[in-house]
Amino acid sequence: QVQLVESGGGLVQAGGSLRLSCAVSGVTLGSLTVGWFRQAPGKDREFVGSIWSGWRTNYKASVKGRFAISGDNAKNTVYLQMNSLKPEDTAVYYCAAGSGGTGPTLYDAWGQGTQVTVSS
Repeated sequence: QVQLVESGGGLVQAGGSLRLSCAVSGVTLGSLTVGWFRQAPGKDREFVGSIWSGWRTNYKASVKGRFAISGDNAKNTVYLQMNSLKPEDTAVYYCAAGSGGTGPTLYDAWGQGTQVTVSS
């Protein structure tokens, strides 16, 4: 059974940085895709980025150049480094495991989410 646990959220000022972690158990990184999603109040859950075999990555256009996803095989953990944060990045951030793509329905296992709040 695949389980994911996020950590690292918090409150940060605009222009600041945060790094989220997603500890994965029950499967080896590289055998599936780990995606990051976010959901702001009153909005749909949206794709942020993903990482898969060979540490290949894909990002939502609005975060490209500011966010970076990486992985650590030894810790079976995926990271989301977020720089130059903006108030519109405020949301609950989730990591998820699945077959890949940008749609939430393509991911079968989800973490509990971690709140990121960016103040102006």
